[in-house]
Amino acid sequence: MNKVLLSVHVLAAIVLIGPVTVAASLFPRYVREKEPGVLRALHRISGGYAVAGLAVPVFGIALGAQMGVLGDAWLVISMALTALAGVLLAAVIVPAQRRTLAAVERDETPTGPNLGMVTGIFALLWAVVVVLMIVRPGSTTGV
Repeated sequence: MNKVLLSVHVLAAIVLIGPVTVAASLFPRYVREKEPGVLRALHRISGGYAVAGLAVPVFGIALGAQMGVLGDAWLVISMALTALAGVLLAAVIVPAQRRTLAAVERDETPTGPNLGMVTGIFALLWAVVVVLMIVRPGSTTGV
């Protein structure tokens, strides 16, 4: 069962979290180029994949419970960083994309958070989570 949960967790992370991170990261570039069609597509990917991406922590928590490691520090930190990334995406990035897209469509100058910086932090959070998942400092479950 662990292998199935791990496989689904990793595949979901690659297929769902990867694209939302890329789409969110590309959005600021196309704001500068004032490409509303591309911005609409990137915003749709960011929002849609964010919802589907909820499968990643669901399967991750199921796997952690199955392995008996939910209390391990590396996993607790990973879950906290995942929650922070999710909040950043849902509360800052996607709403800012929506407002920015509307401003570009009205041919106005977008205002709001620096999306390049915020999406960089979002991507960095995922990078740290991946490293923690691979290295698992203090884990006694083996490599």
